[in-house]
Amino acid sequence: MKLRGVELRRVSMPLVSPFRTSFGTQNERDVLLLKAVTDDAEGWGECVALADPLYSSEYVGSQLDVLRHHLLPRLSTPEGQAAIARSGAAAIAGLTHPVKGHRMAKAALEMAVLDAELRALGRSFGRELGAVRERVPSGVSVGIHDSIPQLLTVVEGYLDAGYVRVKLKIQPGWDLEPVAAVRARFGADVLLQVDANTAYTLRDARHLAKLDAFDLLLIEQPLEEEDVLGHATLARHLATPICLDESIVSAQTAAAAITLGACQIINIKPGRVGGYLEARRIHDLAVANGIPVWCGGMLETGLGRAANVALAGLPGFTLPGDVSASDRFYRTDITEPIVLDDGHIAVPDGPGLGVTPIPEALDAVTTATEWIDL
Repeated sequence: MKLRGVELRRVSMPLVSPFRTSFGTQNERDVLLLKAVTDDAEGWGECVALADPLYSSEYVGSQLDVLRHHLLPRLSTPEGQAAIARSGAAAIAGLTHPVKGHRMAKAALEMAVLDAELRALGRSFGRELGAVRERVPSGVSVGIHDSIPQLLTVVEGYLDAGYVRVKLKIQPGWDLEPVAAVRARFGADVLLQVDANTAYTLRDARHLAKLDAFDLLLIEQPLEEEDVLGHATLARHLATPICLDESIVSAQTAAAAITLGACQIINIKPGRVGGYLEARRIHDLAVANGIPVWCGGMLETGLGRAANVALAGLPGFTLPGDVSASDRFYRTDITEPIVLDDGHIAVPDGPGLGVTPIPEALDAVTTATEWIDL
């Protein structure tokens, strides 16, 4: 495979409603897309970094900079081109490894090259990653709201739409009461979990233990991402299983967290861990250690959403993930919409991602493009 160049495209995607978490409120997504162009095909990648460094230290501006000045130049060298010609997308992690961090940019680059490679070969993402399901159960992430009645109305709408699991964003001051209200209104049969996005400290252990009364699937990332030992301590005080998100940035960190007893469940977000191939390694590690995993989301467009659905088809993904339909976040997606059918989403089976941007829809939200020869 000869990689000729990469297009960097920035798009602005308005959300159907504000999405509020413990680290801020999003009204639109500032998305960085990559198009890898080879002699045989084109492939798309999506960077999941936010506009500001709030979820992680990475943000869209930083990812553009590191791609232009550090990652793409490593692919343009004779050694880089030779490695890609031999190994395709599998070479990206090794070529970019000397650059510290910036996993979201690396993941987008690997995704674009892998999509091009698989389109040329006529193979799907799901087949390449090892998916064993034709469709996957779909959960929905519900942000923080201004009132309990407003929250209940929103949750009811998602349950009526067919979502099989509900995740509530929580923070200090918005935790026990909304969870109790949702459980009381919709009953014990609703699969319910909460996500703190690092909003608590170990001093909140007794307070968080009160969530045990609500029979939750899990509590996601209650403490700071660096506080793996704190999560191990907290796990001894809670009956609710702890799931790590921000703390898991590689198979190596996942192995450490499992060994320390810091988590009983892992949320795998390909962008956060550096790509879909590393995500598969974390999946394999978790399966070997009896740890359930599920696929997290970052408000992806149809491109990233299709890839996540393919990943969620792997056998170790035994819990419903944040692989909701396109209309959960966007009135108009840049691809054909990902749709919910009886609580599930079909794993795309076409070449590569199985979806491509609709030119008119993509152009309508594009704010800037840049071509980089390799």
